[in-house]
Amino acid sequence: MAGRNTFMYSEAFKLRIVRELESGKLAGPAAACRRYGVASPCTVRRWLREYGKSSLVGKVVRVETADERDAVKRLKAEIRELKDALAKATVDKYLAEGHFHVLCERMGIEDVEALKKKIAEELRGRPSRSAKRKRP
Repeated sequence: MAGRNTFMYSEAFKLRIVRELESGKLAGPAAACRRYGVASPCTVRRWLREYGKSSLVGKVVRVETADERDAVKRLKAEIRELKDALAKATVDKYLAEGHFHVLCERMGIEDVEALKKKIAEELRGRPSRSAKRKRP
């Protein structure tokens, strides 16, 4: 077992490091290791779990009121409904495009894109270019 040293740290030393970490004097376990010569940040994290408030161990604490919880629940339900509506609208759009192409094919219309542009312009209230040209 040559080459491996075991260090024993006093409880006061451990508590001092934990206090400094929790107060913000040290940026994190790695900073504590550099400053005090502790071999591993894992050791410091273990001290935080044992002696600290566990605020630096990676736990997320959410404090919310009942109203906030209800609002989050309501918003999540609304998002779910909107996603469902978007999915339905997307399917409807693709079906309509497919029907449009079949209709154009049956009517013998080859330039489908030009027809789409013409219809879109008419729906916006502007006459199409071909309608402008046909006027005397």
